[in-house]
Amino acid sequence: MAKYRNAHGGNLRASDIGNEVHLAGWIARRRDHGGVVFLDLRDASGHVQVVLNPDDAPASEEVMRRLRNEFCIMVKGVVRPRLEGTVNPDMPTGEVEVGGTSLEVLSTADTLPFQVDERFDADEGRRLQYRYLDLRRDRMADNLRSRSTAIRAMRHVLDDLDFLEVETPTLVVSTPEGARDMLVPSRLRPGQFYALPQSPQLFKQLLMVAGVERYYQVARCYRDEDFRSDRQVEFTQLDLEGSFWDQDDVLDTLQAIVTRVVKDVRGIDIPHPIPRMTYADAIARYGTDKPDVRFGMEIVDLGEVFASSEFRAFAATLADGGTVRGINAGDQGLSRAGFDKLVAQAQDLGAKGLVWMVVEEDGSLRSPVAKFLSEAELSGIAATMDGKPGDALLIVADEVAKAAAVLGELRLSLGRPDNHDDLEFLFVVDFPVFERTAEGGFVAAHHPFTAPLDVAEMRNSPETAVSRSYDMVLNGAELGSGSVRIHDPELQSQVFEILGVSADEAQARFGWFLEALRYGTPPHAGFAIGVDRFVSILQNEQNIREVMPFPKTQTGADPLTGAPGVVADTQLEELGIDVRAEVRAAWSDTTSDS
Repeated sequence: MAKYRNAHGGNLRASDIGNEVHLAGWIARRRDHGGVVFLDLRDASGHVQVVLNPDDAPASEEVMRRLRNEFCIMVKGVVRPRLEGTVNPDMPTGEVEVGGTSLEVLSTADTLPFQVDERFDADEGRRLQYRYLDLRRDRMADNLRSRSTAIRAMRHVLDDLDFLEVETPTLVVSTPEGARDMLVPSRLRPGQFYALPQSPQLFKQLLMVAGVERYYQVARCYRDEDFRSDRQVEFTQLDLEGSFWDQDDVLDTLQAIVTRVVKDVRGIDIPHPIPRMTYADAIARYGTDKPDVRFGMEIVDLGEVFASSEFRAFAATLADGGTVRGINAGDQGLSRAGFDKLVAQAQDLGAKGLVWMVVEEDGSLRSPVAKFLSEAELSGIAATMDGKPGDALLIVADEVAKAAAVLGELRLSLGRPDNHDDLEFLFVVDFPVFERTAEGGFVAAHHPFTAPLDVAEMRNSPETAVSRSYDMVLNGAELGSGSVRIHDPELQSQVFEILGVSADEAQARFGWFLEALRYGTPPHAGFAIGVDRFVSILQNEQNIREVMPFPKTQTGADPLTGAPGVVADTQLEELGIDVRAEVRAAWSDTTSDS
């Protein structure tokens, strides 16, 4: 027999009545009713009520008296039905209790810095500082279980599809792309540095060259990004790659993965097939490349309505190559002050302004600018935007990209659901190959190893060229992205040339990878799913930190361990690193992040 227990308390049911059980766990709650002590015993399986009656001599009076929440204990007893009227339908174990016959305190607990109870909460800094206590809470424990379930489901699908799980290096050479690399100094090569991988991108492509054909990995990734509320310097992604694959092969596999994950975590089936939408269509209809399609409020082009308008603001914008677009926000019940706030919000987002209109009961439009518009324009607005009485119509006249982005943000703030009860997956495809920089050059819209849809178009018109890349979106959040890769060394050189990367620079940064492409590289494609974001949506959490075991704060600090921290001068000397005086002076002013 096991030393500490022969059963898990959270698994006990009416079918166990009469069984003698040995349980071990933590006291989640203690209640003393006239000498009879009721304990809610918690272990990884859940909660069960334990009753300690002095008549049954489960422990000495001294032990009974000093029991406190979060003591770690071992209890022996018999499973029995709860008395009539005391059944708790909100607990899976609510029909039974354990009548204790003996009790042993395995470990006591000091007064906790905050209550480990869903009825109480603490500020996030405190919770992260004592994360090992925070994880005892039912909600957090359920998040961890769901995370494990999701990863297990991913592995099951890929194993069944004959993928090979392969680990790639954690210490790699720095190849600056996108976010800054997290650097690791080398003691044996002073002055030289490893980088922690932002993703296993190049190594998984090398595995395709190596003939692996089907690869996956639950990979830790690192990015030295500027502070953002829902980003982490280290995170987890499901990384996969396949040889002799095209876009459809990747998206079919992703559909199988997320279907199994949602079934195992949520217990529901998602509709098939997952819809697809082009990047251009997403921007035009929703103002973003990761649209939340759980609600309507799509962007409408009003260019034809105002093609001959004498309203100067709209006419001038159209004449300059801009656009006039709007959204029907529905009946928002806004006052004039409420609309003024929307105007200010649009301006904060970069718009020159915002025109608002309300559809009256008779179908007319009420707006500060209505007197400047013709009857034909007003009726055209109502018809094009499908205005119904009470609807708020919001219109932006600006550059095409700016109008789309502003309306997309307004759409989300006015219509986006607060929770993730419903799940709407979407594949966004046909992204641009390149994006213009402020200096007039190009950067890779995805990464420089993404294949173009049409090579000739890429050469002749790089600004409009479409790539063979794709994103998976869930409820307006990007779960991950991928692409068909370049497997032709000559095409890869052409991409670098358009990006302004010289042959010498390409050789210096990626020479080891470019050489591999010359040895019979198969066509291949892949994808990466952000595990943390995926699980947070499935768990209806608003922040990915809630589903990560030991996250950092949004500023990259770790209140639990104090990282990042100062190291001894002897360590710096071994690494050949000299810290500037002004940085040293700042160390003394550094406080732990909350």
